Amino acid sequence: MKVLIMSDSHGLTHEINLIKERHRDEVEAMIHCGDSELPMTTTEMEGFLAVRGNCDYDKTYPDERFEEINGLRFFITHGHLYNVKMTLMNLGYKSEESNAKIVCFGHSHIAGSELVDDKIFINPGSIRQPRGTHDKTYTILEDVAGETKVTFFDLEGNEIKSLTQTYHLQ
Repeated sequence: MKVLIMSDSHGLTHEINLIKERHRDEVEAMIHCGDSELPMTTTEMEGFLAVRGNCDYDKTYPDERFEEINGLRFFITHGHLYNVKMTLMNLGYKSEESNAKIVCFGHSHIAGSELVDDKIFINPGSIRQPRGTHDKTYTILEDVAGETKVTFFDLEGNEIKSLTQTYHLQ
C-alpha cells in the first residue's frame, strides 16, 4: 500500500498536478496536510484527503481528519492548532486518543519523519517554500506487512535518500 503525502503548496497548481500525474497509478490514497490556498473544489485538490491550514480560506476543509487506509489509521492535520513548531507532544496525545499509527502534518515546512511511541510522524515539507533544505519535498509512505518506508522526493521526482527512513510498527 502506498500513500502520497504533501503539504504547504501555497497556491501552486502546476506542481500539484505534476506530482499527482507522476504517482497516479502507484498510490492508493493522496493526503494534503493543508495550506494549499486552493478551494477544495479545484481539480488540483480532487482526490486528496485534505485538511485546512492557517493560510486556507476555504472553510469546507476540516481542521483534522482520521482515515483508515488499508488497515492503517491516519491522523491528518496541518499542525498550527497543535503547536508543531515547538513540540510533537500534542499530536502524540491526539493520535493516542484516536488510535492512529500514522500522523501527517505540515505547517513548519521542515521535511522529516520519526517513530515515537510506535507512531510514525511525517511532515512532508513544502513543495513551495522549504525550510531547513533547498529541496522542495513531498513523500510517499509504503507499508508492506508492518514495514513502513517513508520516501522523500524533490519536485522533479528524485528520491532524497538522506530523509528516507524505514520503520517497523508493532
